[in-house]
Amino acid sequence: MKAIKFFIFIVFILVGCQPQTKREIRRPSEALSIVRINYPLFNDDMGYKELESAINRSIKYLLKLDPSKGFKYGKDIITCKEVIESQKMLLNMIRQRPDIDELNMMIMERFKVYKAAGRKGKGDVLFTGYYEPIFDARLKPDNIYKYPIYKRPRDLIVIDLGLFSRRFKGQKIIARISRRKVLPYYSREEIELKNRLKGRHLEIAYLKSFVDLMFLQIQGSGKLRLADGRIMNVGYSISNGRQYRSIGRYLIDNGYISKDRLSMQSIRDFLNKRPDLWANLVRYNPSYVFFRVRRDGPRGNINVLLTPQRSIALDYRLFPKGALAFIRTKKPVLDENGKIIEWKRFSRFVLNQDTGGAIRGAGRVDIYFGTGDKAGIMAGSMKQIGELYILVKRPAHEKESLLIRKLRKICYFLKKHFNALN
Repeated sequence: MKAIKFFIFIVFILVGCQPQTKREIRRPSEALSIVRINYPLFNDDMGYKELESAINRSIKYLLKLDPSKGFKYGKDIITCKEVIESQKMLLNMIRQRPDIDELNMMIMERFKVYKAAGRKGKGDVLFTGYYEPIFDARLKPDNIYKYPIYKRPRDLIVIDLGLFSRRFKGQKIIARISRRKVLPYYSREEIELKNRLKGRHLEIAYLKSFVDLMFLQIQGSGKLRLADGRIMNVGYSISNGRQYRSIGRYLIDNGYISKDRLSMQSIRDFLNKRPDLWANLVRYNPSYVFFRVRRDGPRGNINVLLTPQRSIALDYRLFPKGALAFIRTKKPVLDENGKIIEWKRFSRFVLNQDTGGAIRGAGRVDIYFGTGDKAGIMAGSMKQIGELYILVKRPAHEKESLLIRKLRKICYFLKKHFNALN
């Protein structure tokens, strides 16, 4: 046993080290680094049916793009055509229902693997979760349902700064024009406390609690249960362009909730008891989200339906949209009453199909957990460290040395053996 551990240590020291930096990652070229030998153990904890669905949805998005469009995979540029071929290749592989050895051998032979730099380049990634909540709502306000869900205002405009200077290529601002001046769009305080949008007929529906509205905006989509039992789907349309500030951070900094007790459920429970904090929270977080009615469930930033526990949100500025990924971290296990009884290590294939205002940097991943209370408990409690990998097929012209291929296989079997012993 000690000999095996020592050999693993030596192999990883020789071939598995990743370059690290202590500064914040700001460019795609720094966000991912190629893994030569020390591939993760590709073992998926879910059924392949959901994975096939998620991959097909990413392919649907990619097929709408120019095949020659380049995506940044670290320092490499991968064409849209190559990304599609990569995902179709994995589809064909999993449809054969391979065992773990067969799957890993095929990936080692056919795929390039990139590892996310993580927080400050150390390789560790913080995993959180989000979900689609269900709220009681009404189409008209009354004494109970009085918190409006607004659709996008007509005076909200998006300005592409890249049209004015190459220095600002890819940068946009959200604004409004007043008296021939370009101004920032109204803040949350101006919208909710000063009623700047009142009387414009922008209301989609009304919620009965500012806490419900806050959580709907944080999650970005939800289902509204109307008085007659009908369900209305609402999803993210656009934000007011203001910087998002975490409500959880506010509660911690002001001593309302300790950091170790922080979860979506603890925030909700606390705020339901303290409605007097509403105005303070409105002033603290200037970001505001506008919605639109959808025919179906939540869609990500590539406009495809999200697949529960297969869709993730990453920083769109650093990671390629629609990409095939692999994650390793811990997940909550619930009992029949919805109580977390343990945290279990897991790994699985996922697709980068969304983004979020709070998902910034190379060390953040948000997992979509689905709809309803159980998904909410899992998403709300998720705050675990793990690893993120991105996969793309190996080009036919790219040849690897026999030594590299052998070392990769040695690492795989050592890892598998070591996991079996533990």
